[in-house]
Amino acid sequence: MPGMTETVPAPVRLAPGDPAPDFTLPDAEGRPVSLADHRGRRVIVYCYPAALTPGCTTQAVDFTAAAGELAEAGLDIIGISPDPPEKLQRFREQEGLGITLLSDPDKRVLSAYGAFGTKKLYGKEVQGVIRSTFVVDAEGRIERAAYNVKATGHVAKLRRDLGLG
Repeated sequence: MPGMTETVPAPVRLAPGDPAPDFTLPDAEGRPVSLADHRGRRVIVYCYPAALTPGCTTQAVDFTAAAGELAEAGLDIIGISPDPPEKLQRFREQEGLGITLLSDPDKRVLSAYGAFGTKKLYGKEVQGVIRSTFVVDAEGRIERAAYNVKATGHVAKLRRDLGLG
């Protein structure tokens, strides 16, 4: 109808070739980490709902286990969630995680990546973090974008997709 406007903006969906939204967020120790710090290397940016939950723990442990091989292949790993740095620190210590975890409490970066919005949870539509993984190339462009990924088996699939496993 004339004069009607869409009230809910469509979520961003990044695609290969898009510039990766830059960010600077605090890590588990509260130190700022920027995507730009990794220019010249490829970066896996993965977005997850909550530290210390079963699926997110599985995914973080799997990324930690693969981190050495990924680093040798020129890939750094950054996990982003809305959790405060103190919770990320507990998560790292409790699970022995060796990857960079960043805090995005206002969900600004998660939203820029299209990883925050409406999702289905137990059959209901809710607002939340959409488990997503991105590979950012050495020039800061999206190489791969995967939304609604499964926590279990995702790292193994990503390794296969990247020709590493």
